[in-house]
Amino acid sequence: MRPVAGVFHSHREAVRTAEDLAVSGFSPGQVNVFFPETPEVKIHSIPTSETEQPGVGGAIAGAVGAALGLAGGFELMGVTALIPGVGPVVAVGIAGAALFGVAGAAVGSAVGTAVDEGTTEGIPSDELFFYEDALRQGRSLVIVLARDEDERRRASHVIEHHGAESLDAARQAWWIGLRDVEEEHYRALGHNFEQDQEIYRAGFEAALRRECRGQDADATTDCLKWWYPDVWDTDAFRSGYARGNVYWQKANR
Repeated sequence: MRPVAGVFHSHREAVRTAEDLAVSGFSPGQVNVFFPETPEVKIHSIPTSETEQPGVGGAIAGAVGAALGLAGGFELMGVTALIPGVGPVVAVGIAGAALFGVAGAAVGSAVGTAVDEGTTEGIPSDELFFYEDALRQGRSLVIVLARDEDERRRASHVIEHHGAESLDAARQAWWIGLRDVEEEHYRALGHNFEQDQEIYRAGFEAALRRECRGQDADATTDCLKWWYPDVWDTDAFRSGYARGNVYWQKANR
């Protein structure tokens, strides 16, 4: 199961998209909405905390759905999750904050059941940073957990209909914004950026993976060998990785 995501500038459009997905037959276990917590989207939510009593989240599901104006009968669970490097995020949906690996006991048994039954496998580690970056920029996300190719196409159609930016487009725009600075840095080292850009970028993005954050390349050698077997030990990859590591540390601050 691979998430289908849309990035929205407006939290209201993200909500309308979730409504349409519900009407299109997607269940609450599949549709998840994320907002940077601001005064205009602060809802009757609860923090994820290991000190909360299990099952608290289920008690507020109806209130959260009503507060967001979601379609009738589309019961959702809402929590306020603190995502490192991003800040407080309102996560709405049965999987909710679990997709980011930050769900605590307050999420209640519904999330645990969803995970146990394979409803969600989480966000791929090489994509996680780009979801976080969208939230960091004040954008909202709709993430659909499609079970097959037909559902993936239907979810994509609804999300695109509401004018969402795809994750791939957001990812490319992000790199374009960095490319000139990275080219200048790499050229200063005496290397050919045009020739090595693809490998350099792979190294840069590798440093943003959940498993690699804050670690130098030598500390994650086994993982890098697995993910990038053909390039992990090249100068271009390692140069990109070092720069990505610095970028992550600045973003996290």
